[in-house]
Amino acid sequence: MTVQSDLKKALATAQSALGSYQTFAESTQDQTAKTMFQSMANDMQRHIEQINGRLNYLNENNPLNQQYQQ
Repeated sequence: MTVQSDLKKALATAQSALGSYQTFAESTQDQTAKTMFQSMANDMQRHIEQINGRLNYLNENNPLNQQYQQ
């Protein structure tokens, strides 16, 4: 696997976890648990943004991608 495909896989996993945390936060009545899951969702959103940033960087700066664009 390439780094890019590994990052795409990590992105999909992170997006799935984000959805789970959001669902947990919405479905619980326990305010402590709700706050915990919201915090975890916020952290996962930050992870997703970082992975997307790295993917964008690779797409823009990968010599193999530049070869195909010429």
